[in-house]
Amino acid sequence: MAVDPSEQQLAEFLAADADADDVDSPVVMLNLLRFAEGGRELYRQYSAAFSRTFAPRYGVEVLYAGNGDTPLVAETGQAWDAVLLVRYPSRRAFRQLVADPEYRQITHLRSRALTEAVLQPTVPWGSR
Repeated sequence: MAVDPSEQQLAEFLAADADADDVDSPVVMLNLLRFAEGGRELYRQYSAAFSRTFAPRYGVEVLYAGNGDTPLVAETGQAWDAVLLVRYPSRRAFRQLVADPEYRQITHLRSRALTEAVLQPTVPWGSR
């Protein structure tokens, strides 16, 4: 299962900004996370380092972080362990973050913490 975006996925993500009227518009990323055994602690370590160093550096804001609960409407296997909404000032800021050599030093924590993830960019209704 996928955990980290590929170079092709990042390129497609950035290309969406090129089609927008405002190339520096904010994007809110929906994160759906499924943890490996012991992954919650690894993800806490990743989150602490991210919040301390990279969120302020790139203007990133965690809007919501919570544990998944029993789904009301979902197919078998569609329940998630955690949900986050993370606001990036722009797609470009996201790309700069994932290219940052210092950030890459902590990504192993996130990768090892998860067995599966969905990173779904969202934009406000009416903006596209």
